[in-house]
Amino acid sequence: MKLNRITLGLGLGMTLLSSSSVWAVQLTDQNFGLDIKITAQSEDDRDLGTANGGDVNGIGLDLRPWVYGQRGNWSAYAMGQAVTATDIVETDTIESSDVGDSGSSNDARQADKSYLALREFWIDYAGLTEYPGEHLRFGRQRVRSNDGTWWDTNIEALRWSLDTTLLKANVGIAQRFSDYRTDLDELAPEDEDRQHLFGDASVQWTPGHWVGVKLQHSHDSGSLAKPGEEVDSLDKRYTGDLTWLGLNVDGDFFNPKSKNPLNYWGQVSWLTGDTDQLEQVVVDDQRIATGKRNQDVSAWAVDLGLRYSLDEQWKVGGAYARGSGGGNDGKSKQYMQTGLESNRSSFTGVESRLHRFGEAFRGELSNLQVASAFTSWKPNENYDASLVYHRFWRVNGNQDVGDSGITAALEDGSKDIGQEVDLVVTRYFNQGLVSPGMAEHLDDKSALVRFRGGVFKPGNAYASGTDSLMHRAFVDFIWRF
Repeated sequence: MKLNRITLGLGLGMTLLSSSSVWAVQLTDQNFGLDIKITAQSEDDRDLGTANGGDVNGIGLDLRPWVYGQRGNWSAYAMGQAVTATDIVETDTIESSDVGDSGSSNDARQADKSYLALREFWIDYAGLTEYPGEHLRFGRQRVRSNDGTWWDTNIEALRWSLDTTLLKANVGIAQRFSDYRTDLDELAPEDEDRQHLFGDASVQWTPGHWVGVKLQHSHDSGSLAKPGEEVDSLDKRYTGDLTWLGLNVDGDFFNPKSKNPLNYWGQVSWLTGDTDQLEQVVVDDQRIATGKRNQDVSAWAVDLGLRYSLDEQWKVGGAYARGSGGGNDGKSKQYMQTGLESNRSSFTGVESRLHRFGEAFRGELSNLQVASAFTSWKPNENYDASLVYHRFWRVNGNQDVGDSGITAALEDGSKDIGQEVDLVVTRYFNQGLVSPGMAEHLDDKSALVRFRGGVFKPGNAYASGTDSLMHRAFVDFIWRF
């Protein structure tokens, strides 16, 4: 069944590639190209010295050919990917970072050093209304919110979008059927048999000031291991229904081109639902299912940010986020994110996107609170730099946090997870080479060199024998033509 899903997706992608090539001759703009990314990664080490491995030292090459075509109100787009590396190097901040050796602590799938993939393939119709920013899109596409804490992923979806000066809105349904990678035969457990219904709307009530609402409902129809069965690393840990509601105010906080001297962001989110949690015991180093436990979920989260422009070059700011924790066997108060997030955004006021909860720690907003202070510098159009300090705590000292880039276990009692310093510096070249029709699919300028790095210092919540420091650093070279 999984092979059929992959074959179907590859077939649809090749069909779109073929059709796009036919349509492309109707355009005068560039409608095909190649993105080249070379990434050098140094990481030591995500298990904080508590297990073998956990280090990455290598260099990777990531090639992404794309093609785009349009005829009337119809358009189509497809992007492929070919990766080869000397180690399991993270060349993709919204795809590879979720897989096994590339940084996730709860995804046991093993990525290869080299693989082929289909990143996006979709068709689009823009003729439902007369608004130029309205369209209906079907296929594997980028679903993304500006803050990155709700949505930022490539997923199979049917989505309607409206983007005008005063109103922005999205409504869609999505489900991941495959990762469309030659090295991954199975989905991550949390993605298998999980459907997402999502939507958001925001209104600009005065220039540069928005109010908005987000909503998502996820239904997981998968099955848990039966009592007595061995629990595999790719088995589900929970199933059920979860609903998120978020309200936000935005003073151009994620807009690096904002002319307002003061930018702000505030979001409050509620999570409610009902889940079946897998219960298990360890027998002779094997995990055996003993049954399931029904839990009601009632949790909340808050995300706040404030940034001030000292002058045209320097900006300073701070941010705070908290995802609730706690509960008991029958009721969980631990917040979980939607499962479609990357937690990456341009919150420091420059175009470079950073992980909101640390380039090294990479926390999930679940039983976690984070206080951050940052400054950014943009001396001219060719450079920008961001320096960020994070402090991490658990909300409940006897409960684990959500997924993070650290695989070492937390001990009961202490809430002090640790602290981190991040530095991101970018040098841009040949700005303006991006094809106008492709700008929405790119995270950055067309040519750049970027350093991304974070140094994490564990707190008392980790055992005394762990390493005193952990780092994760990248140098990215990107060229798009």
